[in-house]
Amino acid sequence: MSTTVQQPSETKNNTLIPILIIAGLFFIFGFVTWINGALIPFMKTINELTDAQSYLVASASYISFVVMALPASYVINKIGYKKGMSLGLIVMAIGALLFIPAAEARTYWMFLSAIFIQGIGMTLLQTASNPYITILGPIESAAKRISIMGIANKVAGSLGSVIFGAILLSGIKEIKDKLNVVDEAEKASLLDTMADSVVTPYIVMAVILFVLGILIRKAPLPHVEAQPIEVSKSGEKTKTSIFQFPHLWLGVLALFLYVGAEVIAGDTIISYGISLDIPVEQAKFFTTYTLMAMVATYALGAFLIPKYITQSFALKASAILGIVFSFCIMYATGFTSVLFVAALGIANALVWPAIWPLALTGLGKFTERGSALLIMAISGGAIIPPLYGFIVDNKKEDLIISGVNEVNALAEASSFGYWILLPCYIIILYYAFGGHKVGLKKG
Repeated sequence: MSTTVQQPSETKNNTLIPILIIAGLFFIFGFVTWINGALIPFMKTINELTDAQSYLVASASYISFVVMALPASYVINKIGYKKGMSLGLIVMAIGALLFIPAAEARTYWMFLSAIFIQGIGMTLLQTASNPYITILGPIESAAKRISIMGIANKVAGSLGSVIFGAILLSGIKEIKDKLNVVDEAEKASLLDTMADSVVTPYIVMAVILFVLGILIRKAPLPHVEAQPIEVSKSGEKTKTSIFQFPHLWLGVLALFLYVGAEVIAGDTIISYGISLDIPVEQAKFFTTYTLMAMVATYALGAFLIPKYITQSFALKASAILGIVFSFCIMYATGFTSVLFVAALGIANALVWPAIWPLALTGLGKFTERGSALLIMAISGGAIIPPLYGFIVDNKKEDLIISGVNEVNALAEASSFGYWILLPCYIIILYYAFGGHKVGLKKG
């Protein structure tokens, strides 16, 4: 891929259609990503898993970003953004089709493999679309454009959560009660029937993804390039390696922790509500609460940035709110505590839009590689949620040993697990105040 400079005047014209197309792509991987909130309790039931094991659903999706981000960067560098997006959609479709044999076998590792392959497709899609939308216009307004992408992403996530929650979690409490009293043969039959409920929606998903993968090749997406790296007075490039951008690496760390916090807020809230003895019919909508909080904040960010507030200020406010809401979750009770988990959507919304332009500032020809590293940071969603599940399992066991009944122990342990969010938001706060400036030339 060439490294010619994109002139500012070029970025102001003819960007509406590309923005809408990329927003459509964000809608797609938002829909696929956020159905994990419904898949986690569903998989826990049909495969009879512990809390920690059930959160491997998120791990299988997000760990693909570690495995595939750099290869995806290489592929996109060779074939370009548009073909990279198309390939990503087709790979996602293949992953969706693998849910069919996984459901027939009701084998957990097969489900995880299908989710992992979908994650590979999303890695390609994100490695292409995130830097594309970042450099499609002026870097100062990148957070505004990414906020618009976030609205599409989280609206889709809300729809996916509601649709798949209705399909997969309807009647799950009654099934779980039956599983405790029936014999092994009837138990296997009930679980097989429940597993089969994923077949039709994933066939539909696969068809849509295949069609869109073909159509995106014909989409009117203009060629864009990143701004060049700094040049010294002698004309020599002052940066020769990706390792010479400490602000990028700190951005990768901040994004890693942010994605973990975001996934916890969206993917644990249903299980958390159920642990508080809130009916499943009500709890299945809780992921939507988190995502709608994000959508509202994205809209606010798109209005405020960069005219009224800077990207770094938005990041500071987000991190502070994250710290406050994390404490509130642990010290509030009942449905109020659930609302504070949903409120993390407010704290999380502008973190991704702010970190991307701050981390990519000044990378020039290293933009694709820097973008790949930022995409790898999405693996925070693979590592931090299972740590939350591990904390919950161990705390629950300790409480039961100390004499607390199992229901109350699960509720208390689930609330206690949210302390893992505090170090995440504290490091994001550091990046907002000074980390994004480390190693950059003072102008």
